[in-house]
Amino acid sequence: MSDWPSHGGRPEQLLPRFGLAAKRCVIDFSANLNPLGPPSWLPERLAASLAELAVYPDPDYTAARQAIARTEGLAPGQIRLTNGGAEAIFLAAALLAKRGACRAVVVQPTFCEYERACRHYGIAVRHLGLEGESFELNGSRALDAMREADAVFLCRPNNPTGTLIAFDLIERMLAVGQRRGTTLVVDEAFIDFVTPDERLTPLLARYANLLLLRSMTKLYAIPGLRLGYVMGEGSVVEQIARLQLPWSVNAPAAALAEPLLEDSDYLQRTQGWLAAERPWLQGELESQGLRVVPSRANFLLFQDRRSGTMPALLEHLARCGILARHTHGFMGLDGAWLRVAVRSRQENAELIEAVVRWRTP
Repeated sequence: MSDWPSHGGRPEQLLPRFGLAAKRCVIDFSANLNPLGPPSWLPERLAASLAELAVYPDPDYTAARQAIARTEGLAPGQIRLTNGGAEAIFLAAALLAKRGACRAVVVQPTFCEYERACRHYGIAVRHLGLEGESFELNGSRALDAMREADAVFLCRPNNPTGTLIAFDLIERMLAVGQRRGTTLVVDEAFIDFVTPDERLTPLLARYANLLLLRSMTKLYAIPGLRLGYVMGEGSVVEQIARLQLPWSVNAPAAALAEPLLEDSDYLQRTQGWLAAERPWLQGELESQGLRVVPSRANFLLFQDRRSGTMPALLEHLARCGILARHTHGFMGLDGAWLRVAVRSRQENAELIEAVVRWRTP
């Protein structure tokens, strides 16, 4: 249904569907952002950077790339700064098209921009569905996909399911793809909410057919600043750099990369919050008879086992001042599920109270 908002965080598009004022005050569970908000030092740092508006940014964003390289254990030449995760996705598709790719597989249900980027560059797309109640990737089908396509796009942990494809399956896919000449594009926009040992970065040393995409906007709650990056083998990243528009990342955003990555206290507080809140929220939703997909990210996908009820719950929550993420735009979900971000205990409790009122009118 094309008239549904294609992304979360758009109350002005969703609320009028229910006859509600577009500017109604809501708790936004539809956008998967860290509820801690931006680090406390960021506004002052951003204000100080306004003096840089009169100067062109470094077109190679050297300082930011060096900071990312130190964090990721890579060479700066393996990193390209981007205007958020969305530009990283489109640059990956542009590179594939430049190389002559004509067929891509997108693991579904997932973020809509992978398919949109491929089609923008004339790459035909077919879908590989996650399977079962836990939305798992079938290993044999995944390996077949690496043999039969020029590229495979997947999200890890996946949006909207929160599931994490196993490290060893990713490596087996890469090995097959390396022999076949197939690129694996992995969007790790939410990997900062997962333990560090699950990151795929070490595989870049062995597989030139791996592209990793990152977003800094989810963890640090700065979606308006648009900051992300691509990681890959050095010569591949150099090709991406030639496809990128000059100065696509503004100077104030680029200058934040280093201090954000150095703020270990913020990361520890985030990990502590999520370790407490995600299982609590999942347990409370399940106590209301809802089926919740086990998640490794900062959001939960759930449905009522009674068919056809989720659109009514979406509207009920909106009328309670809670904005959940509809799933009409996710292949195979078709509005029969809802996704909610994990937020603060007070906000999560308000969500549960609204669900209880819906379950027991």
